[in-house]
Amino acid sequence: MIHQVNWIGLKTLYMKEVRRFFKVQTQTIWAPAITTLLFLVIFSVALGRGGREVLGVNFATFVAPGLIVMGMMQNAFANASFAFLSGKIQGTIIDYLMPPLSESELMLAMIAAAVTRAFLVGLALAAAMLLWPSVDLSIAHPWAVVWFGLMGSIFLALLGFMSSIWAEKFDHNAAITNFIIAPLSLLSGTFYVIDNLAPAFQAVSRANPFFYIISGFRFGFLGQSDIGDTNLAVLHSAIGVGLLNATLAVAVYLVLRSGWKLKG
Repeated sequence: MIHQVNWIGLKTLYMKEVRRFFKVQTQTIWAPAITTLLFLVIFSVALGRGGREVLGVNFATFVAPGLIVMGMMQNAFANASFAFLSGKIQGTIIDYLMPPLSESELMLAMIAAAVTRAFLVGLALAAAMLLWPSVDLSIAHPWAVVWFGLMGSIFLALLGFMSSIWAEKFDHNAAITNFIIAPLSLLSGTFYVIDNLAPAFQAVSRANPFFYIISGFRFGFLGQSDIGDTNLAVLHSAIGVGLLNATLAVAVYLVLRSGWKLKG
């Protein structure tokens, strides 16, 4: 009988998930880095001409942190949503449900693996962007880089895990990615500051949690943000994102524990 945390089982599942995506690292880590780097090149050439500056830095330096954390979040979602969903479709979901792991341990291992992939993608992206001559990735506030990078990865990993529980085929998961995750990412201030928008669209942007994650992560590099005029506004955003993740984690745990769409 396992009366406390099953650390061996948790570590085993975590390592299984990490090795699964690492075996195809060209597709899961390096390909996203190259694709996101192309975003940087295209938008820098299209919008960064003439020495254009945003928040006191050149356009490439402004947009780079947002692209890094956006790539991290999207890959956290992809990792958390794929493994569980593929098990449901292939009939191997029992391999996740039968081992002596509690719902919280199962969820923790899956989320941790997704966050690991997110940070590996982030490091690959940062390394690739350093090859672009006009990008400066000097860090002004390390705590913000770590916190918002971690919270953004956990947020999308939780959403991906919830999506994998709900989805019945890969098309369902792709719909979430294409019609929810991608629009929220691209319309969150990654390529612009929201002060340039009309008041109504600024209000919409401030209702988007991606905005606070991306702007907070950028604050870690630039020391400036369009969240608010003071560092306190960024701190409030950090607390808010943490509370959002805690709430979402409880919701995912309750759904997983109920066996909805998993146990017939």
